[in-house]
This record gives sequence, structure tokens and C-alpha cells, in this order.
Amino acid sequence: MKIIVPELKNSIFKEAIQAFPEIEFFDAPNLDTAAEILKNGEADSMISGLDYSSRDVVLAYKNHLPLKSDYFSSCFICQKGEQLITLADGGINKLPTKEQLYTIVEDTTKTFKNYTGEQPKIAMLSYSTYGSGGKNPDLEKIHFVIDKIHAEHPDYIIDGEMQLDAAINPRIAAKKTPNSPLSGKANILITPDLNSGNILYKALEQFGGFTIAGPIIQGFTLPLADLSRGSTVEDIKLTLDVIIKQLERNQS
Repeated sequence: MKIIVPELKNSIFKEAIQAFPEIEFFDAPNLDTAAEILKNGEADSMISGLDYSSRDVVLAYKNHLPLKSDYFSSCFICQKGEQLITLADGGINKLPTKEQLYTIVEDTTKTFKNYTGEQPKIAMLSYSTYGSGGKNPDLEKIHFVIDKIHAEHPDYIIDGEMQLDAAINPRIAAKKTPNSPLSGKANILITPDLNSGNILYKALEQFGGFTIAGPIIQGFTLPLADLSRGSTVEDIKLTLDVIIKQLERNQS
């Protein structure tokens, strides 16, 4: 496997890749050149973002690489000990339409399943739980997504709209959402917009002590990743682990 890293000379990257001696890493002078190299089949994946903004990284992907989904999005794999949460979309879509939100759920669930092999349990997050916040267009989008997932992916466990505590805390779920199939054990959290998603993932990182992979960029024909400019060695290692597992599944 070959992964192109435009910031390979960065000392944090140099340390992180020591954990993957079986992977060939090589650099490029800039993002556009790296994306063209990837497009031409000279690499299997690309990861960048330590020294570039997410906007620049995503634009390089968008301008050079083909899509396989109707839309592209991002998710974060958040890990702390044995606890693993997948969160979307905190990196790309500012105010997703109902169709974009559906694609975010669909692609994030695929990313989660490819990495963990576990049953997805998807919570559509909101300030409201089962209508407690009154009517709102954002809630209508959530209900559209849930209905479409039930129709097209009946094996997925999905519920909402619901507040974060009801999604991940069984004690609170027993009170707020006693009939929910999630039972307070969601492993995929879908936020309604970029603001809430980005704030939540950084809160998990900065306050919660989670290691964060990504953003993992979804919707393209090849596995791709961006990074926060504040990413640690452990963040990069987890990101690479996610990307490598995607590559292995694509090649199997």
C-alpha cells in the first residue's frame, strides 16, 4: 500500500508512521500535486492537514478526485480506551439539506462498519427529544432521514431526534426514550449542522481526552483523510489505522 503525505517531513508525521512499517509513505510538494498523483493511480490514499487548513485539503480533493456518492462529507472516529464513537459531520457540510444529511448518515455508517465490523446504532442528535422542542425544519430533516434509512437499510438501528444524553447514557435514555432501540448505547452520532458537529468533536478531544481520527473524508472513490492542525501522534496513528482498514477491505 502507498499513502501520499504532503507533510511527510513534519516531525509529528515522521513519528506516527513508525507504527506502520508495512506501508510505503511518500511526500509531494503541495496538495494539488499530491491529489494529481493519487488520481493517476500512483498511490492508494492520501492524508494531510497538519500544516494546511481543512478548506485547502478538501478543495484539493474536490478539484482533482472523482466522487462515488451524490455528496461528500466527513466523520470522526473518537476513541478512549474501549469506548469508540463515530461522529458526523463536523468537518464539511455547514447546513446539510435532508438529502445531504441522509448521505452523511449512509456514508458514516459504512465508515463505521468498515472500521469496527460492529452493528451501527445511529442517534440523530438535536436540542429536542421526540418533539420536546416543538416544530422546527431541522427536525423535519431528521425524520426524513430516519424514514429513508428504515426503508433502504432496515438492518440499521437508528432513532431520533434526541438529545446527546439520551443517545449515550442508558440511565437517562430509560427516562427520556424508554422505547428507543438505541437504549442509550449509540455508537454513531449525527449532528444537524457543522457548528454542533465541530464543537462536539473538539469537546470530546479537549475535555474528554478522546483520540480523534480524521476528519475521514467520505464520498470519494478512494479512502481519504484530513487532519486537525492540532493533531497529535496518536490522532494520526488512529487516522492511518482507519484508512488502512478501508484500503484492506477495498482490496479484499
